[in-house]
Formats: sequence, C-alpha cells, structure tokens
Amino acid sequence: MSHPFPSDPIAAVTHPDPYPYYEHLLAERPFERVERLGLWVAASAEAVTAVLTSEICRVRPAAEPVPKALLGSPAADIFRQLVRMTDGPGQQALKSTVHTTLDGFDAAGPSREWARRLRPEPAEIAIRLPAYVIGSLLGVEDLPRLAELVSDFAPALAPGSSPEQVERGRVAAGHLLQLFREDDAITANKIGFLFQAYDSTAGLIGNTLLALAAHPEADLDQTLRDVVRYDPPVQNTRRFVAQDGVVAGRALREGDAVLVLLAAANRDPAAERIFTFGLGPHACPGETLAVTIAQAGIEALLEAGVDLRSLAGNVTYRPSANSRIPTLRV
Repeated sequence: MSHPFPSDPIAAVTHPDPYPYYEHLLAERPFERVERLGLWVAASAEAVTAVLTSEICRVRPAAEPVPKALLGSPAADIFRQLVRMTDGPGQQALKSTVHTTLDGFDAAGPSREWARRLRPEPAEIAIRLPAYVIGSLLGVEDLPRLAELVSDFAPALAPGSSPEQVERGRVAAGHLLQLFREDDAITANKIGFLFQAYDSTAGLIGNTLLALAAHPEADLDQTLRDVVRYDPPVQNTRRFVAQDGVVAGRALREGDAVLVLLAAANRDPAAERIFTFGLGPHACPGETLAVTIAQAGIEALLEAGVDLRSLAGNVTYRPSANSRIPTLRV
C-alpha cells in the first residue's frame, strides 16, 4: 500500500512508510534549510557524515547545555554528565570509561534468561527486557522498579517531550540515583545506558517482528541486520552549530540547528557504512548490546508462538520526534 509523503522529516518518524520520502530527499534535497522547521536537514550520506564529524557541530546548543525544563532537578544532574550529551576535552576520557564498561558486559546469557522469564508478550519484552538485562549487568536488585523508572525517565529527554513527560522524568531521575546509591559521572552514564536502550532496543524488537510478519520465512539474524539499516529504531538526531563555518558545502551560522536523518543516509547508494548508531565523537557504543538483547527477546516470543500476522494488523507508532517504535498489540 502506498501512502502520501509525510509533511516533514519529523513527521516521517512515525509515518506508516517514510522511506519513499527519505529517498526523495536523497535525490532532490540532500542538505537544505527548511525554514518552516527552523532547521537544516541533512539526508545524504555525505551530508550526515560531514555534520556528525564536524568540529563546529555540537551535540547541544552552546547557550543551553542542559534542557531548561530539566534544570533544578536530578534529571539535570544526570544529563549534564552524560557522555553522549557533552562536548569538550573531558568528553573523550569519559567516553573511554563508558566503552570499557560496555566492553565488559556479557549480555548473551542474561538476555536469554530474562527473555524467558518475562511474560511472552511483545510489549512486555520490548519495554522491559532492556532494563532487566542492563540492570542485572549493573548489579541493580529491584529490576521491576528499575524498568518503571526508566520508562518514566527516558521520554523526558526526547525531543518534543510533553510537560507531563518532563515532570515524570524529573521525579524518576531522583529515584534512579537512589536505586544506584551513587551520584557521579559513572552513575549518570550507567543510567544513560538504560535510557538509550529503552528506545533503541524496543524499536529494534518491534520493527524486526513486523519485518518477520511480512516475511515469516526470513532468517532472524539477517532480518535484524536489515532492520538496523532499513527500518532503524532511531531515525534522526540533532546537532547545533557553535560557530560560522562550511559543512558539506553549506554555509552554516552560529546557532543553527541541524536535523540529521540517519534513516535516510542508510538508504543512500553512496553510503559506505550504516548510520543507525551514529558516527564521530558521539557514536553510540551500544550496537552489539542492543542487537543481543533484541535477538533474545524475539527468539523468546517466536518460541512462545506469538501471532505475527495479528501483530502486523494492529500497528501504530509511539509519538516521537526521533524514534520509530511500534506499539505492538496482539
């Protein structure tokens, strides 16, 4: 079934089929200023690579290193220490520590164990499994409570979050710090693992289940790899220009914002890599972890006999400006 193009690249995230639109942008508007959105939009592999690796494109606006809505709360304390939300000389040292922690995770066993122990329902697995697996690897004892808190905290940090979501996140952040019993940069980034996995793994599980519903004979490993590239859970990210300069042939000005269409760049015939987990100093180190958790969850659901055909007939997407996460109902 064909669908009309989404109204813009943000609406594309939850559109039934945004990919013809992304391909149109690749062909016609690979890197342009969209005045109605107040953003530059980078779609091509060349433009996305240039923005994500540019020294003048930062992960947060210079005037607002922490979202104003989070200030005065534990959520702000966590946010300002996140390696994925900071730039500058200390970022790389902290990132090295984060990588070391992730490299020490052996997630295969815990992923299979918790996938078998949770209720074999798509929504339960997609939302709770990442928190249970990562929480157990981090030594958290109250995993049900952890999963609830992450579900409250993660939406507060997303672009376009509502005042209600922000307030729940502000409250949840304090409880998360209490759960870890520490309040430092390492703890903040442990919580960062959890909220990054919340969206990316849930989307990866949901989108892979839908792909299997369309092609039930397909190999799971290959389908997961295809979904990572062609129906990714994280569709876009943002960068903010710290000083005037030229990026991918465009003159950008200090204060400009760039919407980076990872999902479009993945489909660029000129792409030499997959952009789903980013590139450059803020590339996400959790790809292997997300795929491991997702595969265990999907295998458990398939073994339990989840009705993929029924699942595919009830698809809507969670409201989001950057994450493509189906709300799965059987």
